Amino acid sequence: MNKPRLMIVVPCYNEEQVLNETNRVLNSVLMNLVEKKKILEGSILYVNDGSSDQTWTLIEHFANEQPQVKGLKLAHNVGHQNALWAGMEWASHHDIDAIVSIDADLQDDTSTIEQMVDEYLNGNDIVFGVRKDRPTDTAFKKYTALAFYKLVKILGEDIVYNHADYRLMSKQALNALMQYPERNLFIRGMVKSLGFNYTSVYYDRKERLAGESKYPFHKMFSLALNGITSFSIKPLRIITMIGVLFLIISIIMISYAFYEWSLKDVIPGWTFLFVSIWFIGGTITVGIGIIGEYIGKIYKEVKQRPRYIIEKEV
Repeated sequence: MNKPRLMIVVPCYNEEQVLNETNRVLNSVLMNLVEKKKILEGSILYVNDGSSDQTWTLIEHFANEQPQVKGLKLAHNVGHQNALWAGMEWASHHDIDAIVSIDADLQDDTSTIEQMVDEYLNGNDIVFGVRKDRPTDTAFKKYTALAFYKLVKILGEDIVYNHADYRLMSKQALNALMQYPERNLFIRGMVKSLGFNYTSVYYDRKERLAGESKYPFHKMFSLALNGITSFSIKPLRIITMIGVLFLIISIIMISYAFYEWSLKDVIPGWTFLFVSIWFIGGTITVGIGIIGEYIGKIYKEVKQRPRYIIEKEV
């Protein structure tokens, strides 16, 4: 395969504390690949996802000083997946052969990009960056992530374990992905479903250089459920959570009911009635919430609102 023109796509949200170092490291990676004659040329596309700090000012500065740096400013915060899609879609319309998507915090090992390019030159259209382990994650985050991947597998979705959104894609694979019309984006699952030649490279995930994680628990939870579907159906998500709460309470009350029953300190039939009301009520509420999630996604798809609006390019 011919040496590619490579673009690195970097979604950014309030990353002013790390962006100078990110830009230095990524430019160094590209320069190294050009010197080794593994790529023809390299560029960086920063996508500012409605940051409230000086992130866009820094991107403008980089672009004015360095011709290989580009920037997109989205009109408002649309979330990581939509910001990443904006960058990939912009890249698909320009003269590049492959992209690498990576987060701005540099927790993903940038030295792995060279391995990704090597695999691309070996004929792979998609190269997944896969974490060897999660040493920087809390035990709670690590085990909930593990449970999520296992649940997705049980439900029949084929995704790469311990892969987030650090990957290389050829122009062919990128153009194929851009044909997907849905607004409820779960890109790591969509990429795996494309069917092109793919492989994985493995790396150790690092600590953030500075700042805070842009994926706290509530955002991870939303991503796992494919995001909040629209403004007017948020109460449905609340109903789901209330249903889960009721189920937890029902388990406690069921245990209590059986304890009272074991002491023979109950009116005949009370235990059965008590357990039935709590369990059935909680189950019905969860069911309504889940149905609401699907209805909300249909509602959002039917509206066909744009995933993002570009306010400015540099």
